[in-house]
Amino acid sequence: MRPYPADDGQVIAQARDVPLAIAVGRDEREAVALAADALASALRSYVEAGQPIPRPSRVKRGAPAAALPPLAAAKLALYQTLRETGLGPAALAAMLGCPVRDVRELLDLDHHSRLDRLAAALTALGKRLVIQIRDAA
Repeated sequence: MRPYPADDGQVIAQARDVPLAIAVGRDEREAVALAADALASALRSYVEAGQPIPRPSRVKRGAPAAALPPLAAAKLALYQTLRETGLGPAALAAMLGCPVRDVRELLDLDHHSRLDRLAAALTALGKRLVIQIRDAA
């Protein structure tokens, strides 16, 4: 995240790797907090356009960072894995023995999918979903 002051005294936070992810807040803390939603929205446009998800840059020590919601991160990992394997939703649905509609829901960032179903889809593609808990900054 690159926070910088706006002309009106507010702060703008922009994702380094996803230029469309921009949030505006009263101060740096608020701008960075809002940036997580802006990042998810911007990455949704990548998925809709069939574009690869940019790899995140390394966060410099002490620099502000916005984290995607866990469900969105898992869905984007599934999307990127499908891109890397060259498979589409229909092929994954066949592997999982489910309707293609179910796989499309797993890829839809607005749909509240179950993590166990995302984990199963990733496992079918040779990946493993791992969740980590860290101390808050």
